Amino acid sequence: QVQAIESGGRLVQAGESLRLSCVVSGRDVSGEAMGWFRQAPGKEREFVAAMSGGSGTMVHYDDSVKGRFHISRDNAKNTMYLQMNGLKPEDTAVYYCAGGSEVEDYGDMQNWGKGTLVTVSS
Repeated sequence: QVQAIESGGRLVQAGESLRLSCVVSGRDVSGEAMGWFRQAPGKEREFVAAMSGGSGTMVHYDDSVKGRFHISRDNAKNTMYLQMNGLKPEDTAVYYCAGGSEVEDYGDMQNWGKGTLVTVSS
């Protein structure tokens, strides 16, 4: 069974940057699509970004983060990253690593980890 540990979340001020990491264990996911989702307090889980397996040539971003966030992966480490620049208070949420579907079906991805909290102060 695949498991993931997300890390990198912390309290930052608006405009700052963070890099989140997701280390996956349980199987080799280098050929699998993965993604990031987030859930803010009192709100529904929402899609952030997703990347196809292998070389990750196919990438999707939610419009709210396009141009500010960048998803990447290191297959040798079974790890995925989310570089977040220009953070805004509305980016405050618990961020989850997810997978289990093709990148074009990112809406079907399931959370693999317990998440990491990102808090952006204004």
